[in-house]
Amino acid sequence: MFIMCLPAVAEFCANVEVCRLTEQVVFSDPYKISEYNRWTSPYLDSDAEAVRNDKVLKLEVAELKSKFCEKTQALIHGDLHTGSIMVTHESSQVIDPEFAFYGPMGFDIGAFIGNLFLAYFSQDGHAEQGNDRKAYKAWIIDTIADTWNLFYKKFTSLWDIHKEGPGEAYLYEIYKDVELWELVKQKYMMDLFHDSLGFGAAKMIRRIVGVAHVEDFESISDLVKRADCERRALDFAKNLMKKRRTFNSINDVISTAL
Repeated sequence: MFIMCLPAVAEFCANVEVCRLTEQVVFSDPYKISEYNRWTSPYLDSDAEAVRNDKVLKLEVAELKSKFCEKTQALIHGDLHTGSIMVTHESSQVIDPEFAFYGPMGFDIGAFIGNLFLAYFSQDGHAEQGNDRKAYKAWIIDTIADTWNLFYKKFTSLWDIHKEGPGEAYLYEIYKDVELWELVKQKYMMDLFHDSLGFGAAKMIRRIVGVAHVEDFESISDLVKRADCERRALDFAKNLMKKRRTFNSINDVISTAL
């Protein structure tokens, strides 16, 4: 675990232009007046202004931007969302890797979970007689829970398998006490969880009042319905970013969305 290939890091550092683009559209533009921002106007005009005027939100997004720029935990996709992943019963493929670089792991995990929450909040705008979308909303919620829980299980399992490997940040000879070993994993994964929530929230906010929206909302033809769904998603995302450190499990997060 945590073996860093320095030549590979150096190679992907050259991907500076797309990283700069992400810094701009995810962590900067939604929080100021920008020609690239758009939202469901006039219904969300005051909501977009509230984002720009929220000092606590700006402090939180600044911390996340700093982590995005400085934290080289792993080679990440950089633009992961549900449209990037192709799944069958036999295999899974991820496409569009042009934003790949060495960055914080929570950025990919959070982006995917945030995209699922956007899909969840959009469903009421697509509901119609004979199809209230409740079953699909439940499936999305289960997928959000499974995404984090299965990642946690797989990651910590691999960590245990390779605990005595070279390049360890947590040398097993120092942390081999069973209780201490578990505390190390719990703290690391909780920090990663909170990072993921913050990055997921930032991606959600960007998709509502920034540039590059999601079809889940855009395909709702009734603008009043669309704005109502987007507002609930935006309020959830702002709360998630500002209070992410208070959540201890993915089920805690989900309960605030229901």
